[in-house]
Amino acid sequence: MAKEEQKQTRRVFLKQSAIMALMGGYAITGNSAMLFAGKESKKRKTLSEPSPMLPPVPAILLTVNGNGDIKDEITVVWTFVVNSKPAQIGISVHDEHIALGLIKTHGQFVLNVPTAEMAQPFDVADMNSKKIIDKYSLTGLTRGRALKVDAPTIEEAPIHVECKVFNTIKLPPVRTIFLASVEATTVQEHVCDKDERLIVSSVPFFGMTVGSGEFYTMGKRVGHIGQSVGNEGIKY
Repeated sequence: MAKEEQKQTRRVFLKQSAIMALMGGYAITGNSAMLFAGKESKKRKTLSEPSPMLPPVPAILLTVNGNGDIKDEITVVWTFVVNSKPAQIGISVHDEHIALGLIKTHGQFVLNVPTAEMAQPFDVADMNSKKIIDKYSLTGLTRGRALKVDAPTIEEAPIHVECKVFNTIKLPPVRTIFLASVEATTVQEHVCDKDERLIVSSVPFFGMTVGSGEFYTMGKRVGHIGQSVGNEGIKY
C-alpha cells in the first residue's frame, strides 16, 4: 500500500462507541413464518466436544506499547462489546501471549480493525503471538500513535478504537479478560457518513469463524437493528 494511502485523514469520535465496527450481527427481515415455510426440520447431533461455534466474530489486531527489550506488540485477541453508552469493550487474552504482560503493565491499548486485504499480516501476527519479535517488521504494517491513549496503532487499519483498562478478570484455565473504556475512536474518512454512522459497505471487513477456523467477509445486508419496531436510528 502506498504511503499516501496509509496516511488517509481520520475522523475522530471521543468517548463515543464505534463498536458497531466490531460487530457482524445480522437481523432477519420480513415475515419469519414465510422465511421458514416449507423447510423441513433438520435432525441435530451433539458434537464430540463442546465448541463455541459462532458465525464470524471480529478480526481484531490489538497494539500495545513494549517494555524494555520487548518491542511494541501486535496480537490477535477475542473481542466483544460490553456497553455502547458508556462505550466499553472486552478482550480475552491467552496467558501465553506476549501482549498479556504488556496490557497489565500499561493498561492501555488500541483495537485496530483490519480489512480483508490484511488477512495475511493478520495471520502472521496471530501465529507469532507467543514470540518476542518486532511484529511491525514481521508483518510489514505501519506503526502510528494513538490520539488519547499511550499506545501504538496500525495505520493501514480503517478503524482505531483506543482503550483504557478499568477491570481485569482472571479466567481459568488459561485466559485473562480485560474490560476497557473506549477513550477515542478514529476512522478513515470514507468509513462513516456525516452522522458518524458506520458505512459497512465502504470497507471489506472480515471475521473469524469459530468452528472452522476460516476468514469471511461481511456479505450482504439483510436487515437492521430495530426493524421489528420500525426504528431505523439505532447504531449502538
